Amino acid sequence: MRRALAADGYDAVTIEGLAAEAGVSKQTIYRWWGSKAAILGEALLEGSLPGADVALPFSSDLAADLRAWFATAGEHLSRSENVELARALIAVTATDPELGAALNHRFADPIVSWIVARILRAQEEGAVRADADPAAVADQFVAATSYAALLGRPLTAERVNALVDLVMHGLAVH
Repeated sequence: MRRALAADGYDAVTIEGLAAEAGVSKQTIYRWWGSKAAILGEALLEGSLPGADVALPFSSDLAADLRAWFATAGEHLSRSENVELARALIAVTATDPELGAALNHRFADPIVSWIVARILRAQEEGAVRADADPAAVADQFVAATSYAALLGRPLTAERVNALVDLVMHGLAVH
């Protein structure tokens, strides 16, 4: 499935093609999975994503940590096979809410938890406004990377810096 995604993209992957690659009939595929989204979802839940095991920074500098995370995400999304995989994850989430929730729990929740923890620590240190919602900030970071994947738009250093600067300005204690 990943090879087909990388070669042709999610839309081009078909049950017929997957059955042929596996050496089974379409009926066999449909007996176990109702859609290609279900196949991909199960494969991802049982496997791993490239770059998903990256260590998340936790230094004394919130902006530097956010930039480092975005830079890693941008480098990951600079490879076409990872863009196709991200697009497929988004498609699965949109077409199968239950599977999408499980995938988000597995792959997005650790990132969201890290961003929330990182911002909470900065709030405790007095560097971030007490009324800032860390979960809302985390959602925006995940959304920015998802949007970049959907458009195939690289997360360049300039884009990362602009986004982190904007977020930091909004979070700053004035």
